[in-house]
Amino acid sequence: MKYIHVNCDLGEGGEQDDELMPMITACSIACGGHAGTLEIMHQTVAHAMKNDVEIGAHPSYPDKNNFGRISLEMEPQDLKQSLVAQILSLKQIAEAEGGFLSHVKPHGALYNDAAKDEAIANIVIDSILEFEEKFPLFAPENSVIARLAKGKLPVIFEVFADRNYMNNYQLVDRSKPGAVITRKEEVFDHVFSMISEGKITCNNGVKIPCNPATFCLHSDTPNAVENLKFMHRKLEEKGVKIKRS
Repeated sequence: MKYIHVNCDLGEGGEQDDELMPMITACSIACGGHAGTLEIMHQTVAHAMKNDVEIGAHPSYPDKNNFGRISLEMEPQDLKQSLVAQILSLKQIAEAEGGFLSHVKPHGALYNDAAKDEAIANIVIDSILEFEEKFPLFAPENSVIARLAKGKLPVIFEVFADRNYMNNYQLVDRSKPGAVITRKEEVFDHVFSMISEGKITCNNGVKIPCNPATFCLHSDTPNAVENLKFMHRKLEEKGVKIKRS
């Protein structure tokens, strides 16, 4: 039996968190930048611990109005202070609940910007380095942030189960048709090709190599629960389980 690691971004105010949590390996919890309140953070951490799910911080540009999906022009020190405060907030909540942070994963526009912009990538890395734990970083392969983090932080390569890619490893912009994969059969096919072939099939049909350590499924896709249940069932038919080995 082969095992894969699957994560969801949770604590963002969605209605599917409770159903998704038992089916995943790790969650990245919004910590006040794009979404999340102290109460929701406490609830999500407690639910993750109940289900033996790894807890990660999901910081973003401080922009709840746009759900952190638009790049912000910020002074580097201001952005760093915001990210440190977001991570610290969730870290303290996790520890108060008797748990701990397992990783940090930037959200939305911050994730995409750090993948290609050295200045933003360094701010994210420096923010994580403020913590003695040197939390592992979820990042895309062949990204600027993964390259710059090498030797400074553990990097966990992430791919998206429900997003289409361009052949430069960047995600298709959400404003473009087909950026989000919603049909459960297509989500499974997308994931299984990465597992079985070690390749991402891009939006233009080109296949690019990948070696993912974790797969992300977005919790705000309307049929995320159905997609994940289907993926569990179909993967098990192929001898693959979603769980820690």
